Amino acid sequence: MPTATPIVAAEEELAAVAFDADGLVPAIVQEDGTGRVLMLAWMDAEALRRTLDEGRTWFWSRSRKEHWRKGDTSGDRQWVRAAYYDCDMDTLCSSSSRRAAAPATPASTPASFARSGAGQRPASCERPDTR
Repeated sequence: MPTATPIVAAEEELAAVAFDADGLVPAIVQEDGTGRVLMLAWMDAEALRRTLDEGRTWFWSRSRKEHWRKGDTSGDRQWVRAAYYDCDMDTLCSSSSRRAAAPATPASTPASFARSGAGQRPASCERPDTR
């Protein structure tokens, strides 16, 4: 099982993150080693601080209006290996290793982007196979 790796961030860096009017910033999670996009969720300042302090991904649920840590209910846990922000500091991106849930659960798909339009096979956001 992966271990948590807290990430040290300067207070000036945290204060410079450009949260929107609701106090949120989009947070992209990529798989460590492959760069594959696993998910997009929202963080507020507290979720960002918890993520960096614990080394596990925390988010803000816009529908439930509460914080949640990825994997606490699904079993699909993420351990942060690196954290970044873009040039205007209004989007976060983390590189995470993960421990997938049991194969029988929907959370065990390789990424959150496993559904597509009606009647279509699940698609990948990854580069198309060029064979």
